[in-house]
Amino acid sequence: MIIDTHAHIYESEYDNLDEIILKLKNFIVINNGINEKTNKMVLEMADTYNNFYAAIGYHPENVDEITDWDLEILEEELKNPKVVAIGEIGLDYHYCSDNKEKQKELFIKQLELAKKYNKPVIVHSRDAVEDTFNILNEYRVRADIHCFSSSTEMAERFIKIGSLIGIGGTVTFKNNKKTVEVVKNLDLSKILLETDSPYLAPEPLRGTKNDSTNLKYVVKVIADIKGLDEETVLNKLNQNAIEFFDLKGVK
Repeated sequence: MIIDTHAHIYESEYDNLDEIILKLKNFIVINNGINEKTNKMVLEMADTYNNFYAAIGYHPENVDEITDWDLEILEEELKNPKVVAIGEIGLDYHYCSDNKEKQKELFIKQLELAKKYNKPVIVHSRDAVEDTFNILNEYRVRADIHCFSSSTEMAERFIKIGSLIGIGGTVTFKNNKKTVEVVKNLDLSKILLETDSPYLAPEPLRGTKNDSTNLKYVVKVIADIKGLDEETVLNKLNQNAIEFFDLKGVK
């Protein structure tokens, strides 16, 4: 068994969704929504398949479309027992930096829901690491810093406030020395395994459509970096996910 803590496996991303679902029957997948439509998709899949769980939320790229009514819908959906996190949420200043305050406001409102319902959050942070840290430092919810791309020093700052660090296919990229250093320097207990499927397929499959079966390549690289055997690494990363997301009954 392998637990994928961050994927986007739904019809809008895969033409062969039924095949992918069958392929992943021995995997545990935390499927992330990013807007009203995909939140409903991941909820439906979680309700249908025992090995799928849902993370629901509003991605910062959708901030201009989100209303108070959308947040009320999200709060109602959080009552589904298969929802294990609020995500994918956060800040993204890479493509749009003229609405930073609106992004922060939406992020904070979803963090407040996380505190109210005692849910962890899955955080997207792109070109916004200091603002992301400062807001999480204030609200202190359990946070998975998804697709971490910053420095070891920044990772340690997040860990000190209760966050874990999401590592996926980018650690296998030949020129990605920064993420390799992060993995090298962090205790294995502070890492969560993810794909960001269908994106960020690892070497040697880079550029193809990703799915959770490719996590074996990520586990191998992490094991090589840490000087451990792959089974030890996988068992620990699975346990991290079970504890962080409170995946009752998963062994």
